[in-house]
Amino acid sequence: MDFIRSLCGSDNIHYDKRVANSERENGFTNAALVNFLRSHHNIGNDVEKVLDVYFHHCSITMTSKELSKSFLFLSNHGLIPNSDLRILTKSQAKRINALMLSCGTYDEAGDFAYLVGMPSKSGVGVGIAAIIPNQLSLAVWSPALNKKGNSLEGMKALELFTYKTGMSIF
Repeated sequence: MDFIRSLCGSDNIHYDKRVANSERENGFTNAALVNFLRSHHNIGNDVEKVLDVYFHHCSITMTSKELSKSFLFLSNHGLIPNSDLRILTKSQAKRINALMLSCGTYDEAGDFAYLVGMPSKSGVGVGIAAIIPNQLSLAVWSPALNKKGNSLEGMKALELFTYKTGMSIF
């Protein structure tokens, strides 16, 4: 939490216990995946601890502005803007951005890349964070998830942003 608070410059970042509990109560696929990874020696930590961290991470509450600021280091190749603090190497940031583009919006990643053209990460809180390397990080939030688990209006807003500005990675 301290790390995320430092990224977005806000002390008002917390977990929503209700959301974390809901994630745990309904996280059967996540539990199966962590156990699968553990069985193939790709996770060395205790499965319950991994799931607890994941479910709490999914339940972080923040504003769209705070979310956007917390992703700025990814648009800046792993370096926190206006500082010399490097969180990731350029190569690591590139890989995370590629992962966000290819699977950050669940089963809609291909359509999302085509329509929006920005590496993005959506979440159960109906927010979407998106970046364009060397330029910006932005976040949108709007209730109502579509059938693929992404914010319906948030996705439309990002598509409209790239259409109106001509800014995307493509």
